[in-house]
Amino acid sequence: MSFLEKTLKAAGFTVHRMIFSEPGAEDVENFYARIGTAAPHLMFAGHTDVVPPGDEKAWTHPPFSGAVDKGQLYGRGAVDMKGGIACCVAAVLDHLAASGGKPQKDGKGSISFLITGDEESIAVNGTPKLLAWAAERGEKFDHCILGEPSNQDELGDTIKIGRRGSLNGTLIVTGKSGHVAYPQRADNPVRGIVTLIDALQNEPLDKGSATFQPSNLEFTTIDVGNKTVNLIPGEARARFNIRFNDCHTLDSLKALLEARAAKAADGKIKFAFKFEPSNAGVFVTQPGPFTELVSNAVAEVTGRKPELSTTGGTSDARFITHYCPVVEFGLVGQTMHAIDERVPIADLRALTTIYRKIIDTYFG
Repeated sequence: MSFLEKTLKAAGFTVHRMIFSEPGAEDVENFYARIGTAAPHLMFAGHTDVVPPGDEKAWTHPPFSGAVDKGQLYGRGAVDMKGGIACCVAAVLDHLAASGGKPQKDGKGSISFLITGDEESIAVNGTPKLLAWAAERGEKFDHCILGEPSNQDELGDTIKIGRRGSLNGTLIVTGKSGHVAYPQRADNPVRGIVTLIDALQNEPLDKGSATFQPSNLEFTTIDVGNKTVNLIPGEARARFNIRFNDCHTLDSLKALLEARAAKAADGKIKFAFKFEPSNAGVFVTQPGPFTELVSNAVAEVTGRKPELSTTGGTSDARFITHYCPVVEFGLVGQTMHAIDERVPIADLRALTTIYRKIIDTYFG
């Protein structure tokens, strides 16, 4: 962020760096920079935080060295997503150099960077608060490009225009503990939780929609906390995650689970759901002139017509969508979060060229 501040200030941007706090969460430094005061306003968004490198000895090159080897740049965050930030900054600076230091030669238009340090974590003290801060200042955005690694196999194959929502929860079944030799005196919750898990997973949540693939529920742990083999436990818990589409809201999804579990329990199994707070709702940016502009720039540089996709996990786009239309286009995501995360130098150059064409076309 210090590098971005120095670089963008030299190009004429007004820069703000701020730390947001929240009880129970780590303080996070964030960054906002803007040049221009008029519409149209194009925002580039991204995050500088990264996931841990894992076993550093397993890396071909040290994970924070930024080593270049055989045309590849190695490093944690090279793909997700400091590489994308570097490309959009380079593209903007090239555009400004060619247009007299302004988004448009007539002085109209604005370009901004909304950079957070809290995307890979719980996303509390990052983009949501930075957007709220900008809105309180009267900042209005017309469109946003989020530089997340959107491509699946090769640069230019995918633009993300939406994401499914995400809901975490725990299914709790309460029984009665007792000696395994006297099951009539106990109520084994393991039997109940197996019955309910089967019922919840047996029938699809939906068949998908015109924009999204089907929702899916996945149980990830089943725990009874029992270290004794001759003791029937008194409680069993199973954690799950649901990636849901626009057939549901958070409330309707919770109600659906409750109804299916109640039907399977048939009054004989004592159960409860504990849902975790979720800020990962479903969103979609409808195809239109902006998505077409981005698609045309991608096709012109790569020779590929990108697919407009809503697959994958969550991103900060779920917050940005409440302020303006947003699309995600960045590098190829195959090595993100992996040992030896890396990006071809050729892809960095190509992505910079794509961003430059988007900016040039956007501002006429």
